[in-house]
Amino acid sequence: MRSGKYLTQLSGDLTYRAFVPNPLPFSIKIDDELQMLLAKAHSALGRLDGVSEIVPDINFFVRMYVKKEATLSSQVEGTQATLADVLKVEARIKEESVPYDVKEIINYIDAMNYGLGRINKLPLSLRLLKEIHKILLKEVRGMERNPGEFRKNQNWIGGISINSASFVPPPPHELFTILDNFEKYLHDENPIPMLLKTGILHSQFENIHPFLDGNGRIGRLLITFYLCQQKELDKPLLYLSSYFKKNRKEYYNRLHAVHEEDNIEGWLKFFLLGIIETSNEAVETARKILRLKEENTMKITDFGRISKNALLILESLYRNPFITLNNVVRITKISKSNAHNLVKRLTSVEILKPVGVIRTREKVFYHERYYKLFV
Repeated sequence: MRSGKYLTQLSGDLTYRAFVPNPLPFSIKIDDELQMLLAKAHSALGRLDGVSEIVPDINFFVRMYVKKEATLSSQVEGTQATLADVLKVEARIKEESVPYDVKEIINYIDAMNYGLGRINKLPLSLRLLKEIHKILLKEVRGMERNPGEFRKNQNWIGGISINSASFVPPPPHELFTILDNFEKYLHDENPIPMLLKTGILHSQFENIHPFLDGNGRIGRLLITFYLCQQKELDKPLLYLSSYFKKNRKEYYNRLHAVHEEDNIEGWLKFFLLGIIETSNEAVETARKILRLKEENTMKITDFGRISKNALLILESLYRNPFITLNNVVRITKISKSNAHNLVKRLTSVEILKPVGVIRTREKVFYHERYYKLFV
């Protein structure tokens, strides 16, 4: 097979078969369907990259998308915490009960922001992936599984033992050679459509499974990092986890078929469809944000002398749509009574809405229409 081969490890009752990926690159059969999807994906990605010309402050948009991606990518791996949980923690809203795994999502956000900052100074590399992995698993589930280090033990996916596993990645003694080839391919300038190469990098990373934990999340981060480093995107706007989560079963089946059936092209077609769908959704979300921002700004201009403070709160809501009275006081530097009146006014024009069924020491409000654009 082009993708790799299974090798028998150990003997007797301990025998198992591990998949060893072939060195990259391997040949891709570009048929008419794959060519069409590639053209559509490039076009969709181009429109997405132009979003910065639509949205007045693209950084607000990016920050919310990073949080959304972190939540969904973590949920693909079984995390139960939601985007609302993350936003409330970031807004310093102290609930009586916070999901235990919200820290995993916050770590993902930190890892993503760290990686996006580092690729401007340090080329995407094994070293950088290890640094990101260390942040991802800091003080959360999996922190005992050598964060920031490639595995020295055999791992497997599915099943209670290696003999019943659905997939066994390469044994540790094969890792150095395979990862060395993977890193070289990252910087290989041989002509291949960039989006196809990105899809291959993701599937190859998942087949290698170089860490004891966190491989899926690192593999999905790799997609955004690579496209940004290669200047396919000016801003980190493409996040595929919503597509992967919505099509979770097919996502795993397509990756599985790469090493079981050598169906590399099937995976790449699924991957390109994800780029098309996700890019189009993000562009439409940007347009909705623009319309909402214009509508909200017009409402606030009628506030008279409190318009200035109302605009400060509105700008804050684009960073994080959840807010409390104490947040309003901190942002505007006005008294609590004046902050209360400001919140009341913002509620009356449906910019703010009380959050129902939440156990906190103070009342929580949120910009519902803006928040719902991301869920």
